[in-house]
Amino acid sequence: QLENIGNFLAAIRRYGVKPHDIFEANDLFENSNHTQVQSALMALASQAKTKGNNVGLGVKYAEKQQRHFQPEKLREGRSIIGLQMGTNKFASQQGMTAYGTRRHLYDPKLGTDQPLDQATISLQMGTNKGASQVTWGHPG
Repeated sequence: QLENIGNFLAAIRRYGVKPHDIFEANDLFENSNHTQVQSALMALASQAKTKGNNVGLGVKYAEKQQRHFQPEKLREGRSIIGLQMGTNKFASQQGMTAYGTRRHLYDPKLGTDQPLDQATISLQMGTNKGASQVTWGHPG
């Protein structure tokens, strides 16, 4: 049985299943690593689907699409900032608060749900109830 599993693994490797998708023979023989065995079978189904077989499992792998650009086009691209890099056009610091400024956990413009006084602590801020400065094993 172990030899047959080894033959199967060699065959799917030759078929095109990637080495990182293949399980160890002992995973199946000892009935231990089900996840890796299942992953290998899914990878085999995907490879079969990619090669044009009608398989109900897996996904078809993407095909490589080689692109060639003229050298002058490649030089032009060096001076363009791509949109993926983002932009700071129209950016401002409006709405920013200075470092250390109190952060309101309510909308002060609406005037609703305002704290009763400065001592009110929202649950969002946490609590120090039960906190103590007693240390364990105080050196002595």
